[in-house]
Amino acid sequence: MGVLAIEQIEELRQGFAGAVVAPGDADYDEVRRIHNGLVDKRPALIVRCAGVEDVAAALRVGRDAGLEISVRGGGHNVAGKAVTDGGVMIDLSLLKNVEVDPVRRTITVGGGVTWGELNLAAHEHGLATTGGVVSTTGIGGLTLGGGIGWLLGKYGLAIDNLLSAQVVLASGEVVRASEESEPDLFWAIRGGGGNFGVVTEFSYRVHPLRTVLGGAAVHPLAATPEVFAFYREFTLSLPDDLSVFLALRHSPDGSAMKLCGVAVCHAGQNEQEAELEVNPVRWFGPPAMDLIERIPYPVVNTTLDDAFQRGSLNYWKSAFFAELNDQVVTKLVDAYENAPSPLCFIVVEHFHGAAVRVSPVATAFPHRQAGYDCVIISQWDDPAQSESGVRWARETYESLRPHMADSAYVNYLDNDDASRIRAAYGPNYDRLVQLKRRFDPDNIFRLNQNIVP
Repeated sequence: MGVLAIEQIEELRQGFAGAVVAPGDADYDEVRRIHNGLVDKRPALIVRCAGVEDVAAALRVGRDAGLEISVRGGGHNVAGKAVTDGGVMIDLSLLKNVEVDPVRRTITVGGGVTWGELNLAAHEHGLATTGGVVSTTGIGGLTLGGGIGWLLGKYGLAIDNLLSAQVVLASGEVVRASEESEPDLFWAIRGGGGNFGVVTEFSYRVHPLRTVLGGAAVHPLAATPEVFAFYREFTLSLPDDLSVFLALRHSPDGSAMKLCGVAVCHAGQNEQEAELEVNPVRWFGPPAMDLIERIPYPVVNTTLDDAFQRGSLNYWKSAFFAELNDQVVTKLVDAYENAPSPLCFIVVEHFHGAAVRVSPVATAFPHRQAGYDCVIISQWDDPAQSESGVRWARETYESLRPHMADSAYVNYLDNDDASRIRAAYGPNYDRLVQLKRRFDPDNIFRLNQNIVP
């Protein structure tokens, strides 16, 4: 690990449009914090970039000093890859530019924008695109890893709506990646994570959409096996307009009651047809609470926000399933009954529609088969619970291993998941290695789910 000289820091500060934060500065401890309170790292320098020139300058200083470089967007990064110990953190959270072109139906945003900010800007023009299920998620990390969201059935993943991206390469060169310009790089960043450069700007295709039929039908935990059986059958033949996820969580009212919720987002604009297609969710059980209603699209993206509080301690595991058999359901229910904290929850996300009608090799993201992605989210506030919190997620994951598909979603991998990186990239791994050698042969961008050149 290299050392950053005071002279280098001062040189960087001169003519720098953003802010350079070093240990000892008044705002250092606040700026170095990320969403996951379990991660406590101390960069040698935090470079809060105000534009692409700042990014290139910060990258040059870190590279010349031989320091590890991390890249922080605007959101969660539960694995803690956004912050480095003793290296240079390139912080994009100030890059908040948003430009909507309602005629061409595009939106161009800076790398520090969150999905909540993007959704609201697009909504002013009656437009939307696939992006996240939590509004505080950053657009950068989610998109580079693939981009699961409520509209995946109708419009595909976030990467399927990405038109171009501005990328600062390891060499310091700034390029525009798209189907026409740097197509290999464009292919790689659509699912290859942060391995290929710092993406300072994203341009997406957006679609006419103002309101959706969204919300959740909520059941007591004791009904979960029956709810899962319904969910399994119902998701076998969903229309593209309808996405349906399932969550095991505690009641957000603080009562500590454990619940099973079936969350929906129907993006069809024929309201009568939408009601008919969602009605089976509302009628099954029946639910203890029916919270499904017609709402603005940005609102459906906030329905889980309360469960993701900044500063809580997080440890996640995830798995793909081709089907949700009875053994998987039993293990999930048993695990949740023994969750060590009321902040823990389990989410099952269903893949279908436009997201699975793309070739597995068309983008770096390879998981284009219908099925289910299960996220085991262990979360707690008391550091004394860290051992039990991590153990619960790991043991739940291990119990499910015999039933898993050989796949992994790169955005949900944790620090001890290095052995699953090849599974995350699937048949595209070898091509990604070749492109890593081309665009980042020295592995400058290694603080990620790393593709070793």
